[in-house]
Amino acid sequence: MEVWTGCMPAPRGIVHEARMLEESGWDGIIVVDSQNLAADSFVALAMAATSTERLKLGTGVSNPVTRTAAVLASAAATVNSISRGRMTLGIGRGDSALAHLGRAPARLSQFERYLRHLQTYLSGGEVPFDELVDIPEASAPPVETLALAETPDASRIRWMANTTARDGKAPVEVAATGPKVIAIAARLADRVMFALGASPERIAWGIGVARAAREAAGLDPAGLSFGAYVSCGCHPDMETARDMVRGNLTVFARFAVMHGRTSGPLSDRSREVMQTLRRAYDMHRHTQGDSAQAAALTPEFIEEYAAVGSPEQVLERLVRLRDLGLDKIVVNGIWRSARGGAGAVARELIETEVLPALRA
Repeated sequence: MEVWTGCMPAPRGIVHEARMLEESGWDGIIVVDSQNLAADSFVALAMAATSTERLKLGTGVSNPVTRTAAVLASAAATVNSISRGRMTLGIGRGDSALAHLGRAPARLSQFERYLRHLQTYLSGGEVPFDELVDIPEASAPPVETLALAETPDASRIRWMANTTARDGKAPVEVAATGPKVIAIAARLADRVMFALGASPERIAWGIGVARAAREAAGLDPAGLSFGAYVSCGCHPDMETARDMVRGNLTVFARFAVMHGRTSGPLSDRSREVMQTLRRAYDMHRHTQGDSAQAAALTPEFIEEYAAVGSPEQVLERLVRLRDLGLDKIVVNGIWRSARGGAGAVARELIETEVLPALRA
């Protein structure tokens, strides 16, 4: 199982951070793709690619609204070429990137159409112009109005044929929480990345939903990979470990109740916590551990929904997730939000005790 972690896409800072994470044994990094809150993700990933040799790279996550599918595919293919095949394109329906444009996550039908187009572009295929309905005529009329001698009759990314042949296609993984998005991901993604917390029961439920959707679509369930985003706090003191993940966990817990309803296995008490978090959520305090939404998380909820505690406790939870069939986890929240020296302790414990034991 690959173990990744997250970074902010600071174009200069990521050069040192990526090199350090590669030397510490991590398999890959994802960077935030949220234009109002962070620098450009693809510029940062290109910089990270030039300072590393093995470390895999990805977005965590892009969305189907702020860029057309052709633009996003071209950006991902560019980083894949620079890194010689180390790029993975993570995408979801959108959260903070859209909130800061006054929008909620993309509609399901738009998201599914976008994923089809994205995979077509990355595979070297053509998308008919009449399917590009997300470009309104009010913004740009059809090219035929120019009366040119010749115009393209479909949309295709022509420049990347040689690089794709050399470096392969950048895989697409979809961040998914609810059953409808999981089903879309199962049909169209290369990997489903569950945003269901670190609960083995919830991950098992998500895998079951995905496999059923593949079968219903006449696709081989074995042709799909599974991963998960895991909020992780590793520290000998449980209270410190819990506090370490509060900010990150609010984001992922909110995904499961964003539209007011929850899905998948949850205790009644956990549902109550999620509803309280949803009502308290302040997008201005997104990811912050001292926010009102973070205060809604009870110790019991954190221990159910995250991997927290000593190295032995964290390892036990991650092994259970791996044994369910995950081939990738993205570990978040382990040191960046910690106060004092706790962050350094957490990072050292993960890198020197948890990662080696997990691979052994």
